[in-house]
Amino acid sequence: MAWLLLVIAIVLEVAATSMLPLTQEFTRFRVSAAVLVLYGGAFFLLANAVRQIDIGVVYALWSALGTAAVVALGVLFHGERVSRVKVAGLALTVVGIVAMNFGG
Repeated sequence: MAWLLLVIAIVLEVAATSMLPLTQEFTRFRVSAAVLVLYGGAFFLLANAVRQIDIGVVYALWSALGTAAVVALGVLFHGERVSRVKVAGLALTVVGIVAMNFGG
């Protein structure tokens, strides 16, 4: 169950982060409120996940998967450009985060 909570927390956080540009610096009330609710839900579920899963493992997955998903959504929906350097940097980030937290 904790793993499911973590996955949902990551999805909520990625959704909230992806919606940030739509808030137009928090001047659009409904979108801004949705972002805050999504972040609140994400952190609530994250807090519950760390009750059963080591915090290092939780944070490694949260940061690595969240970063990769936000980059992908930025390319798909916000017109961000992708380059070999960006892909390599993302891969190194994910590998580094996972190595730091699973490497003992």
